[in-house]
Amino acid sequence: PVLSRSSARFSINAHDLALNCISHNDTGKPFKSVQFSSLALKILPAALLIFPLIVSQVCNYKMCGIFSIFLKNPAAAGGSELFRYGGRTESLRELAFRQSSKQRHRGPDYTGLVVDMDAGLVMVQERLSVLCVKTGSQPFVSEDGTVLLAANGEIYNYRQMAEVVNGVRKAGDGEYVPRSDCDVIIAYYERFGAEKLMETIRGMFAFVLYDKKTDHVLVARDPIGIIPLYEGTDLEGNVWFASEMKCLVEKCPEVKVFPPGHMYYGKRHKLEPKSYYKPQWMFEIPRAQADLEQLRVALEAAVVSHLQCDVPMGALLSGGLDSSLIASIATKVMRKRHGLDYRLKTYSVGLIGGPDFEYSKMVSDYIGSDHTEVHFTIDEGLNYIREVIQHVETYDITTVRCSIPLLLLSRFIKSEGIKMILSGEGADELFGGYLYFYQAPNPEEFHWETVKRVKNLHFSDCLRANKATAAVGLELRVPFLDTDFVNHSMSIRPEDRMPQTKVNGTVRSMEKYVLRQAFTNDYLPSEVLWRQKEQFSDGVGYSWIDTITEYAASHVSDEDFAAASDRYPINPPSTKEAFYYRQIFEELFPHDSCASTVKRWVPRTDWGCSADPSGRKQTVHLRRK
Repeated sequence: PVLSRSSARFSINAHDLALNCISHNDTGKPFKSVQFSSLALKILPAALLIFPLIVSQVCNYKMCGIFSIFLKNPAAAGGSELFRYGGRTESLRELAFRQSSKQRHRGPDYTGLVVDMDAGLVMVQERLSVLCVKTGSQPFVSEDGTVLLAANGEIYNYRQMAEVVNGVRKAGDGEYVPRSDCDVIIAYYERFGAEKLMETIRGMFAFVLYDKKTDHVLVARDPIGIIPLYEGTDLEGNVWFASEMKCLVEKCPEVKVFPPGHMYYGKRHKLEPKSYYKPQWMFEIPRAQADLEQLRVALEAAVVSHLQCDVPMGALLSGGLDSSLIASIATKVMRKRHGLDYRLKTYSVGLIGGPDFEYSKMVSDYIGSDHTEVHFTIDEGLNYIREVIQHVETYDITTVRCSIPLLLLSRFIKSEGIKMILSGEGADELFGGYLYFYQAPNPEEFHWETVKRVKNLHFSDCLRANKATAAVGLELRVPFLDTDFVNHSMSIRPEDRMPQTKVNGTVRSMEKYVLRQAFTNDYLPSEVLWRQKEQFSDGVGYSWIDTITEYAASHVSDEDFAAASDRYPINPPSTKEAFYYRQIFEELFPHDSCASTVKRWVPRTDWGCSADPSGRKQTVHLRRK
C-alpha cells in the first residue's frame, strides 16, 4: 500500500539513507526530518517513489553529459570506424562509448551516439530522459543531416529564438517547432551563423556543433560557466571534449578547462578561444545607482525564466538570504500558475543542531513550503571525501567541504522523485556577500574583487553545484546567475553593493545590503532577511569543518607535508587538509595538466583577512551561542 505524506513514520532508500520521521511544527503543517543511518533499511515499494510527471511536446529538462572526439586526420581512417590509435586498431565508436560511460551518472537513462568517419568525428550524449516526452534523438541532427549537435544545458530564451527563426523562413517551409530548447541552437546557427547565435542565446549550456558543409566546429560554454566543459588532446593529436574531466584523463595527457563566455569556431585544428561575453563591468567601474525596484523585478524575472520545467521540482533552502529569496519568489510564481494551495518542496541539510535548520524552518513556515530536513553524521560525511573529489574533480578545500553535504542531500532529493532543484549560488559574488568583503579598502577594490569572484565561479560554486547534483542525475538551476541579472547587478556602482548600515533598526554593517533592501516587502521573515552570511559548509554545523580539518590532517605526516612544494609544484598545498585532498586528486587525475584545472578559493589576505575559506575565521563573523 502507498503511504500518505502525513504518515507518522516511514522509511525510504537513497544509498544507506534511511529513516524519514515526519513530525508537526507549531503551525500544524507536516514538517519532515530525515535521518541518515548507517543501517540498511528496507526499500519501500517503487510506487512510493513515483511522482506524477507533467509532460509536454517540448522537453525543458535534460541534465546530461556530452562527449566528442575530432580526429586529426580523418582521411587516414578511410571511412572506416576502425583506425590506428595508440599503436593498435581501435573502434572510434567503442572508444567514445567507453570513455563517455565515465560520466553516465549525468544522464543514466539514454546514451545517444553519432559517428561520422568521413568527417572524422564522434559525438555522444548521456541523457536523463523524461517519460513520454517527444524530444527526438540526441545528439541532434539538422533537418538536412548536415549539422550535428551535442548539448548540455537549458536555453531560457529558446521560444523567442524560435520565433525569430520562423520570421525568416521561406514561404512553404512550414513552421519551425523546436524538438527541445537546445534544438534551437541548430536552427539559429543555420540561419544567422555562429557569431549571432552566441550574441543571442541565453541560458546555462555547453555544446559542441559540427557543420559538414563548411567542415567547421563550434564549441561554446555559457558566460558564467554554470555547465562544465573540458578539452583534451591525445598523443595522436586528436581533440576531445567532455562534460567531465574523468572521460579524458586516461587518454589525454593535456587537459584544460574550456573557458566560460568563450567559443571556438573554425577548422578543427585551428581552434582558438574567442570571448563572446564582454560586458562593460568587466573592464570599468560602474557608476549607476541602485534602483531597488528594478533589482527586485530583475531577480523575479530570472526566477520565472528558470521555472520552465515539465518535471517534479523543488528548491534548496538553507535558511540563508540567497536560497530563501529564491524559494520565496518561486513560491509566489508557482501559486499564480497553480493556485494558492501550491506548496514548493524545499530541502535543507546539516548535522543535528546545525545553525541552518532554525532559519530554514522559519522560512518554510513563512512561505508555506513542504520542507524536509536531511541530517547526516560527521562519520557519514567523512566517508564521502574520496567520492566527492572524484565527482567534483577538485582539491580546493572549500569546494570539497561544501560538496559533501550537497551530495548527500542530492541523493535524498533524487530518491523523492525530484529532478530539478533551484538554488541560491551567485549572490555572494555579485554583491560581496562573503565576510572578508567587509575589509575591502575602497569601492574600486571591492568591485574588482567581485569581478574576479564572478569570473572564477566555474572553479568553485558552479563546479560544486553542478557536479555534486549531476552525480545522482539531478539538475540544479541558479537564477542569481541568469546573464541578464548578472549584468544588472554588476552594473550597480560598488558603493551600493558594499556592506551598508541598516536603517530603521540596529545600526551595524550588513553584507548584501542593497539586495536585502530590495525585498523588504513580504518576502521573508525579518530574522532571515537580515541574517548574517553563513557559508554553506559552516551552516550545516560548526563542528563539520573543525572535524574534517582534523581528520584530513591526521592522514598526513609532518615529513610528507614538509615536502609538499616538491611533490606538488603546481598549486602546492599550504595545510595538511589541502595536502590530503590533493593526494586523493592526484591518484584519480594524475597529469600535471589536471592539477592546473583547479583554482583555490582563498580570501584576500592582503586585506588582512584569514586565509582559511571558512567565514567563521573572519573577524566580523557573529558566532551563535
